[in-house]
This record gives sequence, structure tokens and C-alpha cells, in this order.
Amino acid sequence: MVSRTATSSRTSAPARRPAARGLPRAWLHTARVFTALGDPQRQRILLMFERGRRLSIGEIVAATPLSRTAVVHHLRVLKEAGVIVCVREGRHVVCRPDPAAVRAAIDAVSSYLSERFE
Repeated sequence: MVSRTATSSRTSAPARRPAARGLPRAWLHTARVFTALGDPQRQRILLMFERGRRLSIGEIVAATPLSRTAVVHHLRVLKEAGVIVCVREGRHVVCRPDPAAVRAAIDAVSSYLSERFE
């Protein structure tokens, strides 16, 4: 029979690798845009828009197999990333893409690549 002896309450923690640094503050918006666009459902929603066209949440729900709750969730992610702009018009909320925000994120990645690797 093996006896167990009491060990001190202070045990040594397993060795850890140094923590990776977080994303630079200037990069956070760019990361949000690409994270938002990384989901296939959000890509489908974004591709529904045509030049100069705004869509209501109801129109988006009607055009997708997603539930209203899922559509609202995806629109919230896109809105928080700045990919779309949504405004209330009477009883409806209409959305439109913000191409400038997406271009800014693409430009940030392009600049990063040019500065670091060219």
C-alpha cells in the first residue's frame, strides 16, 4: 500500500510558454472586419446587397434559410465591425454596406505586408 504524504499548499505550477502579446490597438478594427467576414453566412448576407441598395432585416430573413434571430446576430457582428450600417426607418431597420470600412481593413493589411515583407 502506498502512503500519501501531505504536500505543502504551495505547489509549483507547470512551466508555461511566454504569453503571446495581444493584438496592437491599431489592428483591432482590422481584425474585427476580417473576423466578421470570415463567416460564410455573413458573407452571404453581404453579397445580397447591390450598389446603392439597402435591405431591411425582413428582406434578408426572407432571402435566407436562417431564422430572424440568426440574421439579427450576423447583422450585429457585421455592424459592430463597421462592415454595414443599419438605421431605423419607422418600424423597419434597413442596412447598407460600408465599403470604405472594408477597404480600410484591406489597405491596413496591404500596408502591413508591404512594410514587413517587401
